[in-house]
Amino acid sequence: MNVLYFAWVRERIGVPKEQIDTSAATVMDLVEELRAREERYALAFSDISALRVAVDQDLSDFDASLEGVREIAFFPPMTGG
Repeated sequence: MNVLYFAWVRERIGVPKEQIDTSAATVMDLVEELRAREERYALAFSDISALRVAVDQDLSDFDASLEGVREIAFFPPMTGG
């Protein structure tokens, strides 16, 4: 699955995207796997209340299933006017 990182998430992890093989059932399971990888991931995902997630380009929740999913994107909340 493709995992995309935007804004400060990308800056903390150090890459804009990566291909990941995972057995995670939900987005939160994937986050836990990523946190366990290295300190930079743990830092980026330390406060998921400061993050939003899109599953196959649809805004989603962290309890969303990953079955059949091809792309996950993590990004901070958007503001604007």
